[in-house]
Amino acid sequence: MRDHYDFSKGGRNPYAKHLKRQVTIRLDLDTLEYFKTLAADSRVPYQTLINLYLRECATSRKKLVFR
Repeated sequence: MRDHYDFSKGGRNPYAKHLKRQVTIRLDLDTLEYFKTLAADSRVPYQTLINLYLRECATSRKKLVFR
């Protein structure tokens, strides 16, 4: 490992806008349990499943119906 690294010619990450951002979200216990069960069955982290579902809703412009 070097003692010094030169980052003077480094640039911004061109993919930075595609990176994820950490947020805090409050979910009902039954909703969280649902995604955790799906995660156990599919071996995909539950946070990833929630993100995939929300992304699908956003891209399809799904609207909530409040009752």
